[in-house]
Amino acid sequence: MAEINHSKIEEAVKMIIEAIGDDPGREGLLDTPKRVAKMYAEVFSGINQDPKEHFQTIFGEDHEELVLVKDIQFYSMCEHHLVPFYGAAHVAYIPRGGRVTGLSKLARAVEAVAKRPQLQERITSTIANSIVESLNPHGVMVIVEAEHMCMTMRGVKKPGAKTVTSAVRGIFQKDAAARAEVLSLINAK
Repeated sequence: MAEINHSKIEEAVKMIIEAIGDDPGREGLLDTPKRVAKMYAEVFSGINQDPKEHFQTIFGEDHEELVLVKDIQFYSMCEHHLVPFYGAAHVAYIPRGGRVTGLSKLARAVEAVAKRPQLQERITSTIANSIVESLNPHGVMVIVEAEHMCMTMRGVKKPGAKTVTSAVRGIFQKDAAARAEVLSLINAK
């Protein structure tokens, strides 16, 4: 994929400002196109990243029990309206054959997936699939909870409404007790 084109973004933002009936030469808006281009470069920085890259560092550890990193905060942009949605991802896996990854790698994978025009459902399944493909664990469970600004500030206007998605792979699909353990640990405060 191509690199982010700052000048194209600046031109587009200037056109939007004009299209809504404001003056892009006005003092408060003068540098807005540059600020938006810089912000877009940051919030879409995951567009050229493969989350599996974060799982290349694998440690040999005799551990085949649950690993859970919960409350991984993220921000993303809805690909339908280009407005933010934000929330927390909970990522659990049961290692197989002594293949564990660093805990920060789970959070980095969430970031890489979230920082592109996105759907919450895709974030959830992409993270789970990346772990399965990279680590070959006994099971993976990813739960994402988020508030979508496209539902808060426009349309139905329901602030505080949360969307919850899950992706369940391997043993978690078959073993209700294993699934329940993850859910109880996520809900424990």
